Amino acid sequence: MSKVIGVILAGGSGDRFGAVKPKQFTDVFGRTVIEYTVDAFEQNEGIEEIVIVTRADYISWVNEIVHKNKWRKVRHVVPGGKERYHSTLAAVDLYSDEDKLIIHDAVRPLVSQRIIDDCIAALDKYNAVDVAVKAVDTIIQVDENECICGVPYRPMLRNGQTPQCFRRATIRRAYEIALQDPGFKTTDDCGVVFKYLPDEPVYVVEGEYRNLKLTNPEDLVILKHYLGER
Repeated sequence: MSKVIGVILAGGSGDRFGAVKPKQFTDVFGRTVIEYTVDAFEQNEGIEEIVIVTRADYISWVNEIVHKNKWRKVRHVVPGGKERYHSTLAAVDLYSDEDKLIIHDAVRPLVSQRIIDDCIAALDKYNAVDVAVKAVDTIIQVDENECICGVPYRPMLRNGQTPQCFRRATIRRAYEIALQDPGFKTTDDCGVVFKYLPDEPVYVVEGEYRNLKLTNPEDLVILKHYLGER
């Protein structure tokens, strides 16, 4: 029997955020950002188990947070690595090929139950699932001289979010191939499947604009607004 696993990636350093500690541990209304994120997965009926992948120097702190919140579904708190994909693989290696992995950024604490539900449902039909919203700005492509060299057709463009979701066998196979490529670079798990398993369709679940990623200090103002509404 396959299990549905919520994978919370909390290994980032948050350099762009400019804070002393990583942004996933930023305090918002008396709780850290990661607490709001894990809550969303703890409360979802379809998620059977949770693994948190974090920095090695924050494992003790995360374990304390887990204990404080009395989260029943958190089974593992494990160290990630230098790159995002190292954190993904740290979680992938814990599970069996038939398991379904719902991989989510710890710094997207506003993910809705509807998005998580839709991702789980989509994995009944697809082996790889992304979440995205329609692009609202025109996207331009520039060359090495910072001059426009392309303007893609906006109605076909999307801004990617998370979760990104996979049958474990699919994401494991994609990375096995990718890691044999000397020029391998990625910041996106679905991109790895798209490039290295070209015959594998990646289905896109409709995201939400409020499912924002805490990246810059300005994002914290918006995050506080939405959390304040709760």
